[in-house]
Amino acid sequence: MIGAKMLFSEVVDIFEKIESTSKRLEITDLLVSLFNKTPNELIDKLVYLTQGKLYPDFEGIELGLAEKMAIKALSQTSGFSESKIYESWIKEGDIGLVAQQTMEKKKQTSLFSEPLTLEMVYAKLDSIARASGAGAQSTKIAYLSELLNNAKPLEAKYIIRLVVGKLRLGIADMTVLDALAQKFLNDRTKRVRLEHPYNICSDLGLIARTLVNEGEVGLEKIKMKPGIPLRPMLAERLDSIKGILEKLGGRAAFEFKYDGLRVQAHIFENGKIQLYSRQLENITAQFPDIQEELRKSFKCKSGIIEGECIPVNLETGEMRPFQEVSHRRGRKYDLEDAVEEYPVTLILFDCLLLDGIEYINKPYLERRKALENAISYGGSTQIFSSNMSNEQLVELENVKNEKINETKSSRVRLSQVLITDDVSKAEEFFERSIESGCEGIVAKSIAEDSVYRAGARGWLWIKFKRDYRSEMTDSVDLVIVGAFAGQGRRAGTYGAILMAAYNEEKDRFETVCKLGTGFDDAFLAELPKRLERLKLKNKDKRVFSKMECDYWFEPLEILEVVGAEITLSPIHTCGLGLVRENAGLAIRFPRYTGKWRSDKKGESATTTQEIVKMYDMQLKKK
Repeated sequence: MIGAKMLFSEVVDIFEKIESTSKRLEITDLLVSLFNKTPNELIDKLVYLTQGKLYPDFEGIELGLAEKMAIKALSQTSGFSESKIYESWIKEGDIGLVAQQTMEKKKQTSLFSEPLTLEMVYAKLDSIARASGAGAQSTKIAYLSELLNNAKPLEAKYIIRLVVGKLRLGIADMTVLDALAQKFLNDRTKRVRLEHPYNICSDLGLIARTLVNEGEVGLEKIKMKPGIPLRPMLAERLDSIKGILEKLGGRAAFEFKYDGLRVQAHIFENGKIQLYSRQLENITAQFPDIQEELRKSFKCKSGIIEGECIPVNLETGEMRPFQEVSHRRGRKYDLEDAVEEYPVTLILFDCLLLDGIEYINKPYLERRKALENAISYGGSTQIFSSNMSNEQLVELENVKNEKINETKSSRVRLSQVLITDDVSKAEEFFERSIESGCEGIVAKSIAEDSVYRAGARGWLWIKFKRDYRSEMTDSVDLVIVGAFAGQGRRAGTYGAILMAAYNEEKDRFETVCKLGTGFDDAFLAELPKRLERLKLKNKDKRVFSKMECDYWFEPLEILEVVGAEITLSPIHTCGLGLVRENAGLAIRFPRYTGKWRSDKKGESATTTQEIVKMYDMQLKKK
């Protein structure tokens, strides 16, 4: 420590220890020790850096410097040629390690170097992230060279990893919350007290800053507001509509499960609109048409509402394949052409905030009524209320659905809903959803406790995609963790990829299948390019695998997969020991559906717990 400052060397010493362990408790203890050394005014900046970022995701301020630019900065600082550094990078596969080795070999040190502090490093990284316009690349390289010139070799390792977006410490959000609970509440098991405010602000730095300045009581002041996305609520799954109704107390609201991009729409009083993906990425610029239509349809002053952005045929109102939405993602050029070529509709299903009133702690029926009052979608409609009889609710809901169907041309609509206690009617509704191009249905509790649980998966929402038989006809979303070199006609690309589910309880990725079918030539050609930025020299510390791959990747990219059935496996680690000792679960005859889930990342993969439930359902069917 230097006065109220903190040496960056103290930070990287702990980072180095964290990198050497995969044990969550050890990582938590190391984080606590780091937080204890950190000046109060820097705690939020340190929290962001442990996540490999400078700000929360939704602010969209990213480092993401290309490795080749980092090599230029290393060359300028060290005196070694770019080609020599590039060769080392190809050999090592880790630009951070190359930076450390290069700076260790540097023959001359700067006469004016001074010890780096956390604040200095953060400020310079912030300048790199914000540099834009003409000459931005040269400016970024100059800033980075300046940092490296004052850095020790180990500091250089982590500075470079930070700027290229590959910190690779494997610290999950919940682990950071564990450490904050231990430091500020003296008990990591009290993390639950931090989860709700985090789920509604999606900002670990804000949670840390609030605890420092105001203590636990300050967390109560964290409120929802437009521009701050909530972490989305998630659903469980069951194998039958009858079982779903029993789980939800005999009566439920069934909604179409649309096959699109989940979107959280934030409307400001000044008419500004911001759109966020389920990963809290600001995707506003990619959907100017939806912004325009929302302004026309939204009748309140401000709010946060949630829905699904789906590709549609504007002439017929029919839904198009999910992949068409991906043509709108990340577009910087020719956006007008993409808007015209790949039109979309926003189908809304929940209301979280309206004119300053929070709705997430209100029952589903009240939220639905508020949503209907807030949106004009063509024609008049009767709004149901929670004090109506069940028969009135069903009748009015059916009338409303018919009116919505009459307005297919609307680019902002409400989800189709049926409230019923009748299994046969729910099954008919499910069949209608499939005919309409949907994936299935989502059943939602209508009980008094049917709140919106931000960031949580629970039995208030239950998805049903299709009948679970001994065949595994329901799809799962799995994360790519490794790959095997291709042979024959696949030489030069990947022959198969290792797929994993996410174990929420243990915060790790567990292998469930080796995927090699369903690939067309275009996919095989694209795959190495898409995974190049995620390539690792060794297995990611959060990946639990008994198999050895030719290539390893950061667990970020997700594919949709179907298979014949789920079986016990001696080599895969998904749910290892949960069903049978020394056996995990595997997907037999897996096949890629053609859907690259660009709307999901890492921890959004199908969970180990879901795979285990699906296996149990198969046994019951058999």
